[in-house]
Order: sequence, then C-alpha cells, then structure tokens
Amino acid sequence: MAAFTAQDVKALREKTGCGMMDCKKALVQADGDMDKAIDFLREQGLAKQAKKASRIAAEGVAYAVTSDDNTVGVVIEVNAETDFVAKNDSFMDFVKACADTVIAENPADVEALLALKAVGSDKTVAELLQEKVLTIGENIQIRRFERMEGACVAYVHAGGKIGVLVNFATDVADKDGFVAYGKDVAMQIAALNTQYLTRNDVPAEVIDHEKEVMRQQVINEGKPEAIADKIVMGKINKYYKENCLVDQEFVKDNKLTVAQYTKNTAKELGGSIEITKFVRFEKGEGIEKRQDDFAAEVASMVK
Repeated sequence: MAAFTAQDVKALREKTGCGMMDCKKALVQADGDMDKAIDFLREQGLAKQAKKASRIAAEGVAYAVTSDDNTVGVVIEVNAETDFVAKNDSFMDFVKACADTVIAENPADVEALLALKAVGSDKTVAELLQEKVLTIGENIQIRRFERMEGACVAYVHAGGKIGVLVNFATDVADKDGFVAYGKDVAMQIAALNTQYLTRNDVPAEVIDHEKEVMRQQVINEGKPEAIADKIVMGKINKYYKENCLVDQEFVKDNKLTVAQYTKNTAKELGGSIEITKFVRFEKGEGIEKRQDDFAAEVASMVK
C-alpha cells in the first residue's frame, strides 16, 4: 500500500468534503500524492470542487482598513494560539496599529514592518509585539500583509475571519454610493472565495489541468469521447463564471454579473469604475493547528 498517514486522509477530507473511505481509496490510487488524489475524486464525481488552499484553521484575525480618504488600503493577518485572543481589545489595538503603520510607512515586508516605529507609539512594532506576547500570554505572529494605493475599499467578515481589500480605477471615488458599491464587491469576494479577477488572469496551466480532469470526468460518466471536448468547453465556461470576479453572478442580484453591476453603478454615479485588483486573506488558511483526536479516529483506516 502507498505510504500515507491518518493526517493525509484528514487533509484530503477537508479539502474535498468527501468521506474518509473515499479519501483513503483515492490516496491508494494516487500512491499518496495529494493532488492526484484530489483529481481522482473529482474524476469520479465525488468532489464537486477542488479547493486550492487548505482550510485548516489557525486563530487570530484577518483585518482590512483604508486611510481616511480611501486612497491607501491594507489587508493584514495576525495570528495567535486561541480564538479568545481575537476578542481581546488589546490584541485588536495592536493589529490596528500594525495596519496603520503599513499604510503610513509602506514597509517592504513583515521584517521591515517589525523594525518600524508604530503609528501612535514611541515603540517599534517588534517591541509592541513582545509586550502583547507577555501580557496576553500567547504566541502572536504577524503573518502577512498587502498594501494598495488608489481608490480602495476594505471589508472585514465575521469579526476577522476574512479580510478583503479591493482596488479600483475610478473618477467617482468621492461620490455618495461608491463605498457602498465597493463593499458589495468585497463581500462578494469574501463569500465566494473568488480566485481571479478576469479570465485573462487564470494561468494557462490551471485551465489545461481543469480540462484534463473534466474530460476524464465526462468519460467516466459514460459520455462518448467524440463529444467529450464539447462538453468540457461548456464546463470551462462555467468554471470562468464561478471563479472570475467580473463574470460571477452578483450575489445580491443574480440577474446581473459583477461586471454589469459595476457598469450600472458607474453610470448612476456619472463616471467610470474598473476593478483593478483584490486580495482576500482568510484567517489561518494553510496553517496547521495542534492535532486533535480526529487523527485517532482514522488511524486504523490507513494501517
């Protein structure tokens, strides 16, 4: 039998939503290769969508904010050991100080941010971080951030589970209604875990991989190979509509795409709006937590 562990079965289950026995079978078929196992499950029609990022949670917050005039924005993730910390005012004050410092000073990376004097303090960000570790009693880490300039709108979902920052090219950023529109777009990104802005942003290798998996799935469903490619093209169009922001159905009005909603809003406000970039941080994505008893539950299945 291929070499894989109970944790591999658990990870595959979390990535695909499939049952444990199906995940075990897939790993056997794929000789323990996680990506190949995901493809196997999709080809069999067992996994509706392969998630590209692990959903294993770590604690802390994903936070997004803009400057007062909305011309600079930042999205940042700061992690801690327990979910209680995210509700701590002292912890959130630190997160906000980090975000404000990124907006004001434009550091190149986390290391550079730590060396800067924090906005509103005579101490460096690193010194404030050490203070929080001592007073809160948990390991706290600034994991990542991204800063944007131009017309920006920020959105924080579920008290810091997800932070989204969206950048626009527009001449109506100062008009009433623009920020509300921008938050609608950011909420769409948060809710649907949008991967790309436009079809041109999807890497060719991703599309090639999707076509290969979809074609095998169609064949496994009993469709003739002669028409498989036509069916796959339809599925690829659906893939674009599900994963590219401008092509997605607008969640507040499914009669519109996000592109149409943007065009309508620009017309109402008397100018132009183009979505140029977005970043979505989900708290703890890709970070392994301390393992729980679930491992013991499936350990016997991979012996």
